Amino acid sequence: HPELLNIFNHANQKQGRQQKALANSVYAAAKYIDNLEAILPVVTQIAHKHRSLGIKPEHYPIVGEHLILAIKEVLKEAATEEIIDAWTKAYGVIADAFIGLEKSLYEDAADKPGGWDDFRTFTVAKKVKESDVITSFYFTPDDRGNISSYLPGQYISLKLNIPGE
Repeated sequence: HPELLNIFNHANQKQGRQQKALANSVYAAAKYIDNLEAILPVVTQIAHKHRSLGIKPEHYPIVGEHLILAIKEVLKEAATEEIIDAWTKAYGVIADAFIGLEKSLYEDAADKPGGWDDFRTFTVAKKVKESDVITSFYFTPDDRGNISSYLPGQYISLKLNIPGE
C-alpha cells in the first residue's frame, strides 16, 4: 500500500518498534475493552502523533487487515475463527477510538486562527546553530498566512520532497 509507505518511520519498521507499538496498542484495547478510559491518556498521545502524520480513517482498515494476517501467521493452527474474530473486534474498537479522537484533533487544529488541516507548505527562513549538537530551524508558511499557537511538546511532522527519491 504505497499510500502508507511514508507514514511509518522506516527505521522503526526495520527494528520492529512500529510493529511492537501496534501490537501493544491492540493488546491494551483487548485487555481494557470494557474500560477504555483506563488507556485514554496513551490513546490521546498516539492520536496526537497520528494527527501530525496525517493518518486518516481510510488507513485503519489497511493496517487492520495486515495485523490480522500477521496474527494468523504467528498463531498458525491456533488462530481459530473465534480468536481471529476477537482480535478483529479488539482492533475495530481501538481503530474507532482513534478515528473519533483524531477527527476532533483535525477539526480543532483547522478551526484555530492560523490553523490548517493535514499538511501545509513552509520554507526554511533561517537556521541558527545553537550549539555543537543543536540547530534551530525557523519556518515561514508559503501562503504567508498566520500560524496557529502551539503547546510545548506538540508533535510536528515534516513532509519532504527529496529530489531523486
